[in-house]
Formats: sequence, C-alpha cells, structure tokens
Amino acid sequence: MKAFRCQVCRQSILFENTKCESCGHTLGYLPTHGEMTAVEPVGNGWRALADGTREYRFCKNWELHGCNWMVEKGGPSEYCLACQHNRIVPDLSDDKRHAAWQKIEAAKRRLFYSLIRLNLPAPTASENDGEPLVFDFLAEEPSQRPVLTGHDSGLITIALKEADDPAREKARDEMGEPYRTLLGHFRHEIGHYYWDRIVPHSKHLWPFRELFGDEREDYAAALQRHYEEGPPADWRQKHISAYASCHAWEDFAETFAHYLHIVDTLETGRSAGLVVRRDDGSPARVDFDPYGYPDINEMVDSWLDISFALNNINRSMGQPDIYPFVISPVVKEKLSFVQSLLMDHAQRHAAVAVPRAARC
Repeated sequence: MKAFRCQVCRQSILFENTKCESCGHTLGYLPTHGEMTAVEPVGNGWRALADGTREYRFCKNWELHGCNWMVEKGGPSEYCLACQHNRIVPDLSDDKRHAAWQKIEAAKRRLFYSLIRLNLPAPTASENDGEPLVFDFLAEEPSQRPVLTGHDSGLITIALKEADDPAREKARDEMGEPYRTLLGHFRHEIGHYYWDRIVPHSKHLWPFRELFGDEREDYAAALQRHYEEGPPADWRQKHISAYASCHAWEDFAETFAHYLHIVDTLETGRSAGLVVRRDDGSPARVDFDPYGYPDINEMVDSWLDISFALNNINRSMGQPDIYPFVISPVVKEKLSFVQSLLMDHAQRHAAVAVPRAARC
C-alpha cells in the first residue's frame, strides 16, 4: 500500500486512521482517488482536502466505528464501495463481537484497496450481475454448527473467531500453518471468487489445468486425503504452501493470495523508499508500480530481497519470519499465471469497472 500524508500538516498517516494526531483533522479515505484525506465539515457533509470539487459523507458504518471510507454526497448508497458487499454482520450490541467485526472490516478494506488498484470487478447483490460478491461475518452460537471460513458461489464467509488472536493462533498451530491472518483469509477466499468468475469459460482454463492440475478432481475426497495423509513429500517444489497441494482450486487460491501479499507489500516498500542490499552488495529497491508491472521475474526478485531483510528484522526482535515461504520456479510460474490473468481481465473489463467505482 502506498504512503499517505495529511494534506494540512504533512504528517504521515495510516490507512486505518480516522484522526491526524498532529493537527487533529478528521481523516477519511476516498476510494475513487486512492487517497487518505483530511476533511472539514461543510453544511451536513464534508469537504475533502484531497478533492475540492465535490462534497462527501462518511460510509454509514462510520457511525459504528467500523469504516473510514467516504462516498460522494447524494450518491445512491449509504455504504461505501467496500461495505456495500456486507450481507450479514454479527450482533454489534455485544462489545466483544463489535470489536471483532471492526478488525474484520479493517482487513476487508485492505482487500478492496487491492481490488481497486487491480481494476477488478466486484459487483454487489443489488447490481444486474450473475456473480455478485457478498460477505457474511458470522459468530458461532452454542446451538449451531461451527462457522467455517470459506467461499461458495460468490459468498465469502469469515468466522468471527478469526478476529480473536489467541483462537486464530491456536488454529494456526493445530493446522500446521506458518501464516494465518484475517487479511490472508480475505485474499485466499477472493482467489476462489475470481477463479469462478474468470477462469472456467476463458482461454485460461487449459493453461490453468496444465499448471495447477485438473479442478474436476473430487474436491471433498481431495480435502479428506490431505487431512488424513498430509501433503506429498515434494510439495515445496510445486506449491507455495502445504494446503495448496490438496486440490487445484486451493493451489490457485493460495497463489492468488500470495500474489496480493507480494504486490501490496512491494508497493509499501516503494512508498517508504525502502532499499536493501543484495548478496553482491548492490542496492535493491522497488522502482516500479507492482500493481501494474508485467515482469514477474523482477517482482519476485525484489520480493525475495525485501522479504529476506524483513525476516531478519523480525528475528532480531525475537519474532517469527514475516514471510516463511519459498518461491520455487514452479510457484513463480503460477504467480505469473495469476498476474497475466488479472491484467488481461482488468484491461478487457476496464470500461465496466471504472464507471462503477465512480458511482461510490
């Protein structure tokens, strides 16, 4: 994610901030501009200093301390581009569930930042589209079955317990996962959504099968085999994670998630002017826009340099590696497939995606 500064005092601000700690201005995010903005009240709306041409209001979830995104005053929805996709949220009168929901919403907004940057369509249930993107954020009830995070025909379910750090860490340890975060869940499940939306009826289907495997393999049987027998001994040579080895759909979703991990972190490094030294002593910096850069080899090389440095920094603090994964030549080829797929789809659907964003 790129760096942001307050328009009033030039203080560095974060994507989640709602107030500048330096000058005290209220802050919001303009998704149509890709900018955090200081705002000032005007009438019953707000003047955004990043855009002096129109008035804005905050997303309705602002009232619940659940969103800092803004919509154009007089627009068709009370909710922002990200919150329009919510179908079910937990009982927010419960303080603990309210706090968990806030964490989930923060991760979801980072997901939508990437979707907008990649110019990917994300229709809501109210639009005339056969594949809307919908979210349910569900709490477990004693009388009901456990809530499972997953994707089904455009509906992404996130279990509220994933916002509980001890519970999520316990699940990560029990499942032998090196990485488990709310943002990671969103990026993985959105990979399933875009596979369903883009791949099956496109020119990409056969190349997908050659690289990831045949998705027509029985999915339930593949999962059962994975949990009973574990991954194949050579999974690291072909897959980004052990879970990715269980089925072609999961391989794609895991690879998709890692592509988003890489491009967003590279953009952060670029915005921060991050420079690390390669093994040969030469400086490595990100001097390209990773969201629109077509050279996967240079992107991965830059990522390996930066992630190695970040892992060392974490270890210096007694923390686990920030990126405990190996990108093999086959995994790089899969990342290249995801990149080509997204760029091709975004370019062909730009005429649809751009006007939609402008309506928010």
